[in-house]
Amino acid sequence: MQEDVTTKKILVVDDEVAIRTMLRLTLVRAGYEVTEAENGEDALQKVSEDAPRLVLLDVMMPGMDGFAVCEQLRSDPQTADIPVIIFSAKTDARSKREGKRVGATKYLTKPLTPEQLLFHVEDVLAE
Repeated sequence: MQEDVTTKKILVVDDEVAIRTMLRLTLVRAGYEVTEAENGEDALQKVSEDAPRLVLLDVMMPGMDGFAVCEQLRSDPQTADIPVIIFSAKTDARSKREGKRVGATKYLTKPLTPEQLLFHVEDVLAE
């Protein structure tokens, strides 16, 4: 049975081009369709235009941070069920608690190997 294309669509949100590129290459090689956003406002716009199956979201971005993006996604009935993996350099317990409070599906800390990233993406998409 053919897998629905929408199950393979991932939005990568990070203000650093090098990180977005690394994530995109890793995910595309694994067969995912990847869209990129460079900030929170751009991410919300892209989700509203073409909802992904998963959002991979950085926390520290100019303007709207990843916590605010996640919270806004969760508060909208149209996007509330989209899994969100926060992928951040913020490793402290307070940030992890905030990620849970705003509704992140998982909170991962940078750096991760490509294998670890794919494990977590596949784990969330299997739910």
